[in-house]
Amino acid sequence: MPFSERSAPLIINGLKKSYGELKVLDGMSFTVQPGEIYGFVGGNGSGKTTTMRIALGVLSSDGGEVRIGDEPMNDTLRRTIGYMPEERGLYPKEKVADQLIYFARLHGMDQETASSRVDELLATFNLTDRRDDKVDTLSLGNQQRVQLAAALVHDPKILVLDEPFSGLDPIAVNVMSKVLKQFADRGIPVVFSSHQLDLVERLCDRVGIIRDGKMLAEGTVDELRAIGPRMFSITVDAAPAGWAESLPGITHSEINKHGATVVTLADDAPTDTDQVLLDTARSFGRVHSFGPVNVPLTELYQEVVQS
Repeated sequence: MPFSERSAPLIINGLKKSYGELKVLDGMSFTVQPGEIYGFVGGNGSGKTTTMRIALGVLSSDGGEVRIGDEPMNDTLRRTIGYMPEERGLYPKEKVADQLIYFARLHGMDQETASSRVDELLATFNLTDRRDDKVDTLSLGNQQRVQLAAALVHDPKILVLDEPFSGLDPIAVNVMSKVLKQFADRGIPVVFSSHQLDLVERLCDRVGIIRDGKMLAEGTVDELRAIGPRMFSITVDAAPAGWAESLPGITHSEINKHGATVVTLADDAPTDTDQVLLDTARSFGRVHSFGPVNVPLTELYQEVVQS
């Protein structure tokens, strides 16, 4: 079955890239499944943009491969990808609608289809009234919306977006988030890099954390949480300070700003430690709240890259 008639995963397998003695990618591998939003996170210089550029054929690799399903990446397949680079590639002196139509025509659309598609995208991104403005007269946030529209104008089968939320106001973030979810709901693989880890946590089905060109950790946010220590929060009346620290399997406890006791369990804590913790809390007084602490992705990221 031709690629255009089916969904297929984007597969990054063992990519290597060096500049002299500097290793930028060292066996980078991950897969983005059809219908999945994948967050690709790492610090500056970790290899995110290099990986994306190799996938798009902007850079060559020193080893490894990029595939869509079973097919090695080639020029025909690249034309089915919607790519948004971190360095924006718009023509600043051209009108918004004119250049979007131009990009659509480059992908083989006829004039009527291209114009219709551009009208649809301008409405989606609340840019209809700016269609005849030159790009360099727009705010940075609106330029970002136009750049994403350019990545979507040919109705791509895969989305690869480098820092798509950079510089966007909250309304624009919500609009862009909705668009990415709509593409994923159609069975399209979506991968984006971002330093805004709260957005990654909210939007992504899976997350890959990289450092020095290597994949350090990968999985759903819940799976990444399992890498770190188990933590519980308890609010209890009349408990003395440090009441939980003497219990077996507890390595640390502290009072948070809400007055709850937050405890950290040892890796080898007995399986019933949470129940012992709850029973002990009840012995001091009424328990108002008790439950596991969901560590935010920001803290998980720091723990992974600093380990």
